[in-house]
Amino acid sequence: MMIGRRSISTFSYLCQRIKQTESEIVKMFEISRPKAETEGFQEKRPPLRRGSVRILDERFIRILKIFKWGPDAEKALEVLQLKVDNELVREVLKIDMEISVKIQFFKWAGKRRNFAHDSTTYLTLIRCLEEAGLTGEMWKMVQEMARSTCVVTPADLSETVRILGRAKMVNKALAIFYQIKGRKCKPTATTYNSIIFMLMQEGQHEKVHELYSEMCNEGNCFPDTVTYSALISSYAKLGRDDSAIRLFDEMKDNGLHPTARIYTTLLAVYFKLGRVEMALALVNEMKKNACAPTVYTCTELIRGVGKAGRIEEAYSIFLSMLKEGCKPDVVLINNVINLLGRGGRIDDAYKLFNEMESLNCKPNVVTYNTIIKSLFESKATVSEASSWFDKMKANGVAPSSFTYAILIDGYCKRNRVEKALALLEEMDEKCFPPCPAAYCSLINSLGKAKRYEAANELFQELKESCGSSGSRVYAVMIKHFGKCGRLTEAVNLFNEVQKLGGSPDVYAYNALMSGLVRAGMLDEAFSMLRNMEENGCAPDLNSFNIILNGLAKTGDPQRAIEMFTKMKHSTTKPDAVSYNTILGCLSRAGMFEEAARMMKEMRANGFEYDLITYSSILEAVGHIDEDGTCQTS
Repeated sequence: MMIGRRSISTFSYLCQRIKQTESEIVKMFEISRPKAETEGFQEKRPPLRRGSVRILDERFIRILKIFKWGPDAEKALEVLQLKVDNELVREVLKIDMEISVKIQFFKWAGKRRNFAHDSTTYLTLIRCLEEAGLTGEMWKMVQEMARSTCVVTPADLSETVRILGRAKMVNKALAIFYQIKGRKCKPTATTYNSIIFMLMQEGQHEKVHELYSEMCNEGNCFPDTVTYSALISSYAKLGRDDSAIRLFDEMKDNGLHPTARIYTTLLAVYFKLGRVEMALALVNEMKKNACAPTVYTCTELIRGVGKAGRIEEAYSIFLSMLKEGCKPDVVLINNVINLLGRGGRIDDAYKLFNEMESLNCKPNVVTYNTIIKSLFESKATVSEASSWFDKMKANGVAPSSFTYAILIDGYCKRNRVEKALALLEEMDEKCFPPCPAAYCSLINSLGKAKRYEAANELFQELKESCGSSGSRVYAVMIKHFGKCGRLTEAVNLFNEVQKLGGSPDVYAYNALMSGLVRAGMLDEAFSMLRNMEENGCAPDLNSFNIILNGLAKTGDPQRAIEMFTKMKHSTTKPDAVSYNTILGCLSRAGMFEEAARMMKEMRANGFEYDLITYSSILEAVGHIDEDGTCQTS
């Protein structure tokens, strides 16, 4: 048998047939050419070059696409004299073919004698696996590259981190970073920046500072402008404003020049802290350093100045920006329209809207929403707001759920509840998801109209649609249950918020406390106030005023005075409502001298007397002299 097998290859016609097959593998995949082109082609063609990419393009690609990876493809490599090296592997992996073929070829190449994959071939396959969505295989290949003896450059490590980051494999990216860093690669600033950006995209801003500290401790790797930009942005998002400002100063001390993006981030920080003058000084510094403000910088500047109540100045900055040639985008114009609307300058808002086309900006849904909201806030007629809604649809701009929420809220505040309900039906017909803000406005309006059952029906509808409702919607329903004496249902709703895993907010607490006070359950309301503070929900001015009102109604002036004094010595200072409440309490208790002193203090603090309170005091006292002494009639 052994002799028989060995003798087969000695048959001359079989040897000739094998050579013929080898030749046919090449010939059958030659690119066809017109006859005129091919005449004499064989004689003129230069000898085949080993590893020639041109030959790979013409023949080998066709073999791979038809026969996949296997014996035929292996034989073609031999016949075409294509040397298996890193360049060839990279070129084969770039061919548009099935990912399984690329994996097979890669593994086969790795087993060849005198060949070893380097970081370029690993990364080429890793990119292919990423594109194919094979994250599991991709991670295995990254691990194999990390374990191999091949050199991984800082640029290779940066790209690996970016690829894993795009696949949301943050912890794995960090693990590979430290594994490769510890064995064979010294990261550069760019490598650290890749890790920092990945962490920022996943919202892991706390870890960014750890990377920065580690980077500084390396001794040979220093933060660059990109690093500082990422760090300052992270600190701003974390609310660590002082740290952001400190890093900004540190950056300049290190001789680095801030970019427009960094200046813009710092502008937002200063405006948030209420340091308007420092923000304006930063813009001047930016111009002095020949760092041209971008449209984002201008947007932040105008929005910040406008929020500070300096609407005229913000609008002037916008007009100056246009003169200086800075091209606005729709976001900037929407912000300007918003501040004009808040300032009651509707005509200027209209004018800017009409100029948008000449500024190469097309109004979007936010533009229309801003104008409609401004109209309601400026007490414009309902028909005018409705006309903009019609104009919006006529111009091909589809309303959003927020558009409907603005209109419903506006109609509710104008006592056009039926029209608001019709809009809610329209939202349902257009298959918009339930909007808690719209339901909240309607429930509140129905409650004010004492249509409690209709309000409860809408509330239940929202719960069935969403599975639960926001704390604010619960607060509105609790308030109206308390008003109509259905205190048990109000308490049940409050407890329901907690059972659903949420924490009642200040509005929910205030709503229930108001119901308890209304029912004469003042001790329970006091207990609720204490629970509120213990559970980490800070009481607001309304919280204290609710309790103060309860004390005033029970005719207990001493406890009311104690509560009022506590308010004066806390961060929550009394307002006009607080003063009027305590004045009414004092006057009803016949404490006229104390009331007169309180009135004097109230006036000194810039508050106006409530008409009802003033009338009751005058009725009890007669009149009060300007010097604060009391004279009965």
